[in-house]
Formats: sequence, structure tokens, C-alpha cells
Amino acid sequence: MSFPGYESYKDSGVESLGKVPRHWTAVPLKRIVDQSRPITYGIVQCGPHVSGGIPYIRPTDMLDEAGVANEEGLLKTSEEIASSYARSTLQRGDLVCSIGPSFGKVMIVPQSLVGANLTQGTARIAVAKEHIPRFFFWVLRSTPSFHQWESSVGGATFRALNLEPLSETIVCVPSLDEQAAIAAFLDRETVKIDALVDEQRRLVELLKEKRRAVVSHAVTKGLDPNTPMKDSGVEWLGEVPVHWEIATLKRHWHVTDCKHITAEFVDEGVPLASIREAQSRFVDLQYAKQTTDSYYEQLVEGGRKPQPGDLIFTRNATVGEVAQVADWHPAFAMGQDVCLLRKSRPELSSDYLWYVLRSDCVISQLANLMIGSTFKRVNVEEVRNLVVLVPNATEQAEIATFLDQVLLKMNALVAESEAAVTLLQERRAALISAAVTGKIDVRGRVKADGPVPKVVAA
Repeated sequence: MSFPGYESYKDSGVESLGKVPRHWTAVPLKRIVDQSRPITYGIVQCGPHVSGGIPYIRPTDMLDEAGVANEEGLLKTSEEIASSYARSTLQRGDLVCSIGPSFGKVMIVPQSLVGANLTQGTARIAVAKEHIPRFFFWVLRSTPSFHQWESSVGGATFRALNLEPLSETIVCVPSLDEQAAIAAFLDRETVKIDALVDEQRRLVELLKEKRRAVVSHAVTKGLDPNTPMKDSGVEWLGEVPVHWEIATLKRHWHVTDCKHITAEFVDEGVPLASIREAQSRFVDLQYAKQTTDSYYEQLVEGGRKPQPGDLIFTRNATVGEVAQVADWHPAFAMGQDVCLLRKSRPELSSDYLWYVLRSDCVISQLANLMIGSTFKRVNVEEVRNLVVLVPNATEQAEIATFLDQVLLKMNALVAESEAAVTLLQERRAALISAAVTGKIDVRGRVKADGPVPKVVAA
């Protein structure tokens, strides 16, 4: 879809805005607010929750654009504290912008939140009556505004947006009719794009569910639908191929709890594989910490030297992630919070076991082990006693090959949908920025689809 531009442009004087329509003005945000209600943050110390008190909005209460997710769940402060911050009391149509670490969320205050207040992490922007709040809602959600805020935050450790750079944000100001047309256009077009994004995300979830189901079926039922089955005697397994063995992991795989050694880290040395390195099919050493040759030798002596065909299993934080060690990996050692799985016989398939450990069969066992635990962790003995199904070596290889082929196609579909989401989000951001800076003239587009709708506050 292409849009016309305006007849003539001028330099806005702001790099992120570029050229703007000649009849538009570019002014600091503080210039378009009600001067009797300047931009301000909210309550510094809200005190304990007061049932029946005055609700207040925190950044965490806000969605990026959809406002407060749960108005009933808002915390409340006392009337005394709220009255001492009367300057930040909200009125219908005010804009609220998060200015804490998650700065840039924006909402328009609805009638239901009139009289509510804010915290120090949010700012109230009371757009003057001669302007349309919904237009400036989209201005504040545009890339040029974020670019200006990022330049003010810079390399700060605590990435919060202060009131001064927020107030000094340069915004474009078209005529009232244009503000209404642009706001209505963006309301309509972003809804369409968001619907497409949701559709692609649902597809991704369905594909991932299908992928998991295919893996789980293959490693518990096999590939031959006509194979005789037997009752496993395990409720969550059901029937399994009659000739498959039901065993604990330790029966066929050595699960090693490596000796704890605190390594010295260096910029260039031997890689260490811990939790972060075991998040994909094969161990990923690209960003691994590194240690000295001396410490590496100690780690090797302590049993922390993986070999091709081994698997590294995470037993802390992201419990159950597992990665294979390939023959193309450079020499590396195991770090903390992982254990080493090594086959007891050469004919066992590392590829097959990787799929087993990523199946519902094992995931459900790990979930049961961690029920009620606030610190997600399993010990090595629990890993050793995980129940797995063991077909013969030929079937293990066949199942792994089958899953490699099927998942290659499914992963491609997932990647395609995820790329579509990224492109749609980029188009959305570009459309917002182009409309609020006048790079495109959407007035004809709105009129072609009917009269310009009345833009209400919320």
C-alpha cells in the first residue's frame, strides 16, 4: 500500500523527525499541554495499600498501548497522600507515559480512572483542549520520540526517562483536522496489523505444539502404527511398543555429577559450557566464558571434559534444557549447574536421547519434581532416575532421522511465521512514524473510506 506525500516540506531541525510538511510546526511536548496542568510525575512514596483508597498507576500496571490491564487490581493509597499529590490527579483524556526503566508505554485515561493518581515511574501529559490527545498518543508511540528519549538516556545504568527530556521531546503539530484524520487512520490500520500479528503468533504456537506432539509420539509410540503395544504400567506413558524397554536413564547412560571447581575467567582461553550454552540442539560456545589452561586441566581431572556424543543437561534455573557435544566442537570444559550424560554403549543414539529429553515424557517428570519449589532445580540423582523408553539401536537411529527431517520442515515454518511477525511490527512502527511526521498524507485515505471519525479520548 502506497501513500502520497504533502506538496512541500521543510527541515524540522531534528534529526529523528527529518523533513516535515511546510505548514506543520515542530515544538517541545510541553508546548501542547494545558499550561495549568504541566507534565508531571506522580507519588514518590505511596505507602501501604489502602482498601477503598485512591488508585494509582505504575508502569507495571500498563500495557504498551492498551492502558491498564486490570483496573480492579490497581494498588491504592490513602486520600491524605493522594491529596498531597493533587498535581498529578488524572482527568479523562490525559496521556500517561511510563518513565521508569520500561519507559515509553502510553495510555489515554478513560472515564473509569478519573481521579486516580500516578507513581514516580509514570508521567501525566494533559494535552490542551485545542489538540487531540489520540494524535499525540501515537506521536509518543513513534520511533522518532523513542530516538529522542534514547539519546537522553544514553549509557545510563538506570535507564529511566526524566521529566525534562520528556517535556523537551520535539513533536510535530498539524492542524486539528489533520490530527483527527491521522489518529483515526492509525487507530484503524494498527488494529489490522495487530490482527495479522496475532494470527502469525497463534500459528507459531500451534506449530510448536505440533512439533512437541510429534516428538513425544515418536519417542513413546514409535514410527510403526501396526507395532504390537503393551501397557507400560506408568499412567502418563500409557501403551508403548511391546519390545521397548522402560528404564531409568542411569541404566543406559552415565550421569556425572562433576566435581565443583571454581575456575578463573580470562578474555581468551578454554571455553566453559554452563546453562546458557546448553539451550539449543548442540552446545553453543559463541559467548561462553573462558578459563586458563591450568584451570582447564583441573576441570578435566574433575570429570568436566565432554566428548563427542555426550549431552549436557541443565539442572538449575532452566531445568531440562539439553545440548549435544559434536565432534566439531573445540576442546571445552563443563561449568556449573549442568551434568554430563555419557552413553554406556557405543550403539546408543545421542540424537535419540536428545529428543527423549525434550519430550513431554521427561518434561512432565521434571515438572512433578519441582512442584512447590520456588527455586527451580533438580539434583543429579533425580536426573539419573528419569524414566525413559529404550528401543533397539536401529529404531533409535530411525526415530532420530525421522524427527530431524520432520522438524526441519516445521522449524522452517516457525521461522517463516516469526519473520512475518517481525516484518509486520516493523511496518507498523514505520507507518506510525511516517503518519505523525507527515512523510505520508493519509487524509485522502481516511476520506476515501468514509467521513473522518470522531476521535474520542478513551
